[in-house]
Amino acid sequence: MPTRKPEQIRQSVQSTREDLTSTLNELQVKVNELTDWRSQLVANRQTVLVGAAAAGFLIGGGLAATIGLFRRRR
Repeated sequence: MPTRKPEQIRQSVQSTREDLTSTLNELQVKVNELTDWRSQLVANRQTVLVGAAAAGFLIGGGLAATIGLFRRRR
């Protein structure tokens, strides 16, 4: 294995730092995009509304059924 000169090692380390900095910045941008729930909500508005309506019917029906069971037991 050929030996490298100190200047070559410094350049390699500097290049690696720059690559890591760039990669970390890109990753931070992607994480910010993925965790921005408001923009996700706006982008998927119809799906969210359908899901909320379905959850409302299920919860409402479950509560009505539970209350109905308790009333019958009296």
